Amino acid sequence: MIYNASPLAIGIFVVFVLLVLGISFYFAGRTKSASGYFAAGGKIHWGVNGIAFAGDYLSAASFLGICGMIAVDGYDGFLYSIGYLAGWIVALFVVAEPLKRLGKYTLSDALDAKFNSKGIQLMAGISALIVSICYLIPQMVGAGALVTPLLGLPHWIGVAMVGGIVITIVATAGMASTTYVQFLKGGLLIIFSTIVTVLVVRNGLSLKPSETYHDFQAISAVVEAGEVVEISNPDYSIAGQYEANGMQFVKLEQDGVFTWWSLGEIDGQPVLNEAPSAIPADKIYNGEPQADGAFYQVGHPSRIILDGKEVASTGPLGPFKFLATVQNSDIVRFTKVTINDGDDKVSVWYQNVTPGEQIMRPGLHFKVAEGSTWISKLDFSSLMLALFFGTSALPHILIRYYTVPSQRDARKSTIVAIAAIGFFYILTLFMGLGAMVNGVLDLESSNMSAPLLAQTFGTALFAFISAIAFATVLGTVSGLIVAASGAVAHDLMDNFFGIKMEEKGKVRAGKIAAIVVGGIAIILGMLFKGMNVSFLVGLAFAVAASANLPAILMLLFWKKTTAKGIAASILVGMISALMLILLSPAMFERYGLPGSAVFPLDNPGIVSIPLSFVTLIVVSLLTQPEATEEAPPIVEASMTAADR
Repeated sequence: MIYNASPLAIGIFVVFVLLVLGISFYFAGRTKSASGYFAAGGKIHWGVNGIAFAGDYLSAASFLGICGMIAVDGYDGFLYSIGYLAGWIVALFVVAEPLKRLGKYTLSDALDAKFNSKGIQLMAGISALIVSICYLIPQMVGAGALVTPLLGLPHWIGVAMVGGIVITIVATAGMASTTYVQFLKGGLLIIFSTIVTVLVVRNGLSLKPSETYHDFQAISAVVEAGEVVEISNPDYSIAGQYEANGMQFVKLEQDGVFTWWSLGEIDGQPVLNEAPSAIPADKIYNGEPQADGAFYQVGHPSRIILDGKEVASTGPLGPFKFLATVQNSDIVRFTKVTINDGDDKVSVWYQNVTPGEQIMRPGLHFKVAEGSTWISKLDFSSLMLALFFGTSALPHILIRYYTVPSQRDARKSTIVAIAAIGFFYILTLFMGLGAMVNGVLDLESSNMSAPLLAQTFGTALFAFISAIAFATVLGTVSGLIVAASGAVAHDLMDNFFGIKMEEKGKVRAGKIAAIVVGGIAIILGMLFKGMNVSFLVGLAFAVAASANLPAILMLLFWKKTTAKGIAASILVGMISALMLILLSPAMFERYGLPGSAVFPLDNPGIVSIPLSFVTLIVVSLLTQPEATEEAPPIVEASMTAADR
């Protein structure tokens, strides 16, 4: 899809970036110590930290990815919201207070609190670095997706721009500036998403096409033995016929231009239905040449049922009435297929009328009911397992517990985060469905659903939403790079390698590490262009849950846990999750080798998480100290009155 940049959007974007950089430079002069750089000196108020938690967690995956998945696949996309939120229950009741009590700057501090083990320091440091980089990839992909419609710039420039700004933020003031950037964008994201949601339900559903609606054509055809042998429009000639997803697609040629059509029926007669095609991608405007100014209304109701009656439009609706109307109506969705056209692979989208009741229950993306197999059910279970356990194992989330003064503050900030995040995830359902029924989808990038939805309500709202989404990426990437730089400077250089540095030296090392990690993130963000950011974040959650969570839980609740058991568990969990991801169907499709994946699941958690637990238990039992008094589980350690 080709976008035209808006001067208003550019102006608001520049203001946001300058505000973020201003916050960074303000705190730069106040950050002198390693504690100040990596953990904001432990002086952040619990309320600010709670909203900053939300700002950190509501990343590109939450705003861009989930809304996009709901817009394309309905309720299945909302399952990501449920999984992300459920993970905070583990964080609240299991991890928050013990981690604050044990740690200082990083996850490694907590895991190594009673061992002083070089193995834990090395493995925990590497794990924090790897998980942070895995999580950075979708953020950078989301940044590139945003900059294209906002500024009219190529994807790679957006990725490089985010990397440069974030490196500046982190390399100046570290966690202090990162916290307040996250606080600002977290609050603004919730406020403006609420505004978009209110406009969606007030707008309701309508069969009236948008002003830039393109009326799809249908051409009568003669079919013999499944092959199209003649068509009624003499302006076209048949250039080929292909089968994909159990459907027949016909390639037509007109004056040297190729278009794609799906074979269907109208009143029992075979017809070719026009399908918007992404060929060539740099010359289309949702399927049409940009000069024509035609914009496909992609995703819209084909039949609206309100209170049991078929209507042309609903007018304003309440939130529950909106959901019920979508469920009772029929929606035109667009389904993507990949066709092998000689030596080329062609992506074509075709109209797919779907009953609302199918949209509002699982099954369009995750095959867990009709059409499911044991592999598809296992893959879904694996994803939910990773989302539920991954939150409590993400390094950039865990280090935020060190920014507040006490364990009590850690618990209170977690409660604030759950309330803010839970409210936002409810909004994603309305924004995603709003994009689905208002004809605003970019077929080539589901990540743009929420910003394009905002654009239907005015350029100003689109500008604010896009700028806030960009700030969302900045805040999350900042937190990730702080976590990664802490892993390098504190865990690896200081603790493991024993390179003893003064406070200024640690800060300098952290800043250098931030620059290097930022550069790596920029390169990976360019390489993974086009993949849904929620899917990519789900993979990062799987790596985090496999590498870190078993070590955290067993350290807190199993008194026989040993240093070697923790180190082995992190290593096995991390490597197994990464290897299974690289061997998965989604990655093999990325390699251009669909259908030949070694590992049948896209989500490795259901294998790698138990494997990590088993490794820790076995190695710990084999490395028990001979005659030492058994220490009680760390979770039972006493708390001061202030902490309570």
